[in-house]
Amino acid sequence: MNMKFVVHRLGLLILALSGVIALHAGITLIRWQFMGLTEEQDTTAALAVSAVCCGALGTLIWLTSKSKATRLERREAVVLVSLSWIIGAAVCAVPYFVWAMISDNDHAARVAMESPVNVYFESLSGLTTTGATVLTELSTIPKGLLLWRATTHWLGGLGIVVLFVAVLPGIGIGGRRLFSFEAPGPDKSGLHPHIRETARTLFVIYSVLTAVLAVGLMLSGLSPMDAVCHSFATLATGGFSTDDASVAQYNSGAAMMLIIVFMFFAGMNFNLFYHISKGKWKKVIQDTEFRAYLGIVVVAATVVAFSLVGQTFNLTNGREITNASPGDAALQSMFTCISIQTTTGFCTADFDQWPTLAKSILIALTFIGGCAGSTGGGIKVIRIWIVFRTMFSEVDRVVRPNVIRPLRTGEGGVVDQDMRLAVISYAMGVVLLFAAGTITIMLLEPSVGIQTGATASLATLCTTGPGLARVGATQNYAFFGDASKIVMCVLMLLGRLEVFAIACLFSPHFWRNS
Repeated sequence: MNMKFVVHRLGLLILALSGVIALHAGITLIRWQFMGLTEEQDTTAALAVSAVCCGALGTLIWLTSKSKATRLERREAVVLVSLSWIIGAAVCAVPYFVWAMISDNDHAARVAMESPVNVYFESLSGLTTTGATVLTELSTIPKGLLLWRATTHWLGGLGIVVLFVAVLPGIGIGGRRLFSFEAPGPDKSGLHPHIRETARTLFVIYSVLTAVLAVGLMLSGLSPMDAVCHSFATLATGGFSTDDASVAQYNSGAAMMLIIVFMFFAGMNFNLFYHISKGKWKKVIQDTEFRAYLGIVVVAATVVAFSLVGQTFNLTNGREITNASPGDAALQSMFTCISIQTTTGFCTADFDQWPTLAKSILIALTFIGGCAGSTGGGIKVIRIWIVFRTMFSEVDRVVRPNVIRPLRTGEGGVVDQDMRLAVISYAMGVVLLFAAGTITIMLLEPSVGIQTGATASLATLCTTGPGLARVGATQNYAFFGDASKIVMCVLMLLGRLEVFAIACLFSPHFWRNS
């Protein structure tokens, strides 16, 4: 394997990320010098120092690892994708750590950022769009640093490597291999014949949706900074907010409805937006996964809403909903179900106080996740659909062994036996990793309780963020020990790269010369 070629590309990645950090340093400098926001002074210094140090490191790596190779083979692609997330998270963590070192802020958030494990956890949670946080008292953190935190979501939304292919030259034919491991969907064809053009098209769609939501949130009463941060987190299905109360801090029905709509969009296959832009609505309506996705959301939200009517529970801003009306129940149910299924993780209600039926549905939605080709995590709707259709098909085959019924996904697409096996293997892999994560966390943290340990494992593996009990809607991950946080970092990475891209690195066959 040509490791020098991989290292060269990683140097380029570090350079690109340092450029984004430098851009944020410029934004905070403007806020400090021209808007009189003195709290941004330390943020500006932290971002500037981080940009210079990371830029110097990236330049050194890039210059000393030049390779004559022009092709990216399969092994190089897998290693590059995996290391891009691991190293990218380390680079993105630097501004947090530097700010904690130079700031005289004595609040809990700054103290938490003094820990290298904490800042890496926060950074990887941002890039993998998990949204699990170790920070409290978010309102005490300068807005410039919160913008950087939201930007890690946005960068991770379609994947560092997709942006790598879309923006940076020199990937060549290996870009298709990178894209096949990183782009969040099974079908990367149909947009453009060239992979870089496909990546650029996805990037444009992603950017336009982000901008439209940001403008809408500003019109609904949010400040420009809060609107941008929440639009970044929404389209990336991340969930980082600018306040401990999350979206409930605004008490704005208009903002909630906008975020509901765009979370739903973010959970869709982005290829469908390309068809929408071409006026091909029939392709969207006939899409098997989209119809299943819409059906799951509607049914889940309806059942949860009925279970909430007449209940008493708190919102994340502390306000109590007493004897919930059908309207309150419907709004909170729809917001939470879409947030959890798309793995965004925004919270407006403390769903730990909800009935067992409602919490059970939320756990099921966490497993399911968004559509393939979306920024969401989880097993993915199309895989769940294939698993259930395969199960029903096998039952039918037992009853009527002479009848052959091919499994179709619409528009003539047929799911063959190999695809069924791959999908079922993936779903089983997620379940086994969830169980392994739960057991490991419980061994490391025996006092947290099974509900906390299990949902922490599930929420990080499926990149949702909030779980139940001590990692619920109004809680965070700060109380876990460093070892548990490292385990959850591994789960986040496995979930974001859909298990097999990482797992194959541990296979001896992968490293043997072909």
